[in-house]
Amino acid sequence: MRKQISTASLTAGLLASGSLYAQVSNPIPEPVTMQGLEVRIEKLTRLPRTAALDPSIGRGAVGWARPSYVRDLPDGRRFANDSRGFLYLIDSRNNPALYLNFRDVFPRLSLAGLQSGFIGFEFHPEFAENGLFYTTHIEEIAGNTATLDFIPPGFTIADVTFHDVITEWRANDPAASVFRGTQRELLRVGHIVDNPYHALGHLAFNPTSAPGDADYGLLYIGSTDLGFSNGGGPHQGDPTQTQRLDTILTAILRVDPRSPAESGGTKGVGDYTIPEINQYAADGDPNTFGEIYAYGFRNPHRFSWDMSDGTLFAMDIGMSQIEEINIVHEGRNYGWFRREGYFDNGIHYPNGSMEVVFPLPADILDGSTQDEFTYPVAVYDHDEGVAITNGFAYRGAIPALQGKFVFGDIRQGRLFAADVAALKAADDGIPQTVAPIEEIQLYVSDSSGEREDVTLFQLIERELGRASARADLHLSESRDGELFVTSRQDGWIRVLVPD
Repeated sequence: MRKQISTASLTAGLLASGSLYAQVSNPIPEPVTMQGLEVRIEKLTRLPRTAALDPSIGRGAVGWARPSYVRDLPDGRRFANDSRGFLYLIDSRNNPALYLNFRDVFPRLSLAGLQSGFIGFEFHPEFAENGLFYTTHIEEIAGNTATLDFIPPGFTIADVTFHDVITEWRANDPAASVFRGTQRELLRVGHIVDNPYHALGHLAFNPTSAPGDADYGLLYIGSTDLGFSNGGGPHQGDPTQTQRLDTILTAILRVDPRSPAESGGTKGVGDYTIPEINQYAADGDPNTFGEIYAYGFRNPHRFSWDMSDGTLFAMDIGMSQIEEINIVHEGRNYGWFRREGYFDNGIHYPNGSMEVVFPLPADILDGSTQDEFTYPVAVYDHDEGVAITNGFAYRGAIPALQGKFVFGDIRQGRLFAADVAALKAADDGIPQTVAPIEEIQLYVSDSSGEREDVTLFQLIERELGRASARADLHLSESRDGELFVTSRQDGWIRVLVPD
């Protein structure tokens, strides 16, 4: 039987003994390399140019457009967003047409950074009947008199720097090609750091859940550290905002998006209902927030389900060292600020900081002694990239990707893969067990059929006609399981295709 040990006693023992004081300079020395996995990439469509709307236009080059999501509906329609404030319907010829001008409805939409603006959207599984979809965005506070539903513990309205907002939209005619309808605010949260980093981001319904399932129609929300880790200002690096259940921060939330006035259920922090099936809704503790599904994430800005068995994967952006893929179980604690990957965060050491990591004791690392955390199933360090983007258990028509989990790095634009089976095998309670990662070689074919190996950076720079410091990569999944590759630099939506 494995021993249990608390983090507090572990850290106290380390500090008392002086052991493990050597910080890790290169956490994962083995590089991620190409192992022969090659996939063709093609252009699909380019969103209209919106660079002139960006407030950074006078401070250097900005992207053509900023697509972050591509979403397919069961009826065959396809949508994509530009985070500068536009939702597009992509027609059968792959031409984008404006479906909703977000800026008209939310004139205080903030474009203060790459992680700002109209961040994300998701359609209700019964959109064709009820016309409901959901969005996240961030607003400036100047002249903003809207009432906040939540401010991080210990702070007041005077500390708020931005508003993070989740909105429900109801289309009068779900089949229409232009939105006309109403909206209702689900949640408004106060940012309290100088930059709009790590706003409320990902919204998703479990696609493996069917009508009649307890989970059907429940909305999952990626709630982050709201920039406490690196957002700037006096609250940067504030560990008091993590490792707690009386806040919605650093968590994946699960809510019934219906207002309690409609559902008759228990109200959450915002105008939504807390599902009775949630573990923390039924724990009998009035100090825990019932909308929490799992917690201890820094920025679970993307997550996805394996359609074959319902496994929930979350991609958690690390601080200065480690990027993570986690398999998410309800009620589990995934470690941040205490852990980064399978390392101890340096903030807990004398003269340490959150920019460095220290090794775990050997008996924790090999699983013979367990602490209270759940550890990632795949990791890479900042030699390879600096911010993990979405990933999917591939289910499309490319033979080389069968059985693979495909993901990438936002800034570096690299595409990676790990075996789905290896990821699930690594979910064994042993921190050092992680799945191997390999890089995908992208290639294009010219009009004569000649093949050229490329990087996403090369493709972006050809379109922009200049060098780019970032790829701003994101991945999305089509209804038939193919993968879209978007760049918020050149505004193109590309797709991985079979030969």
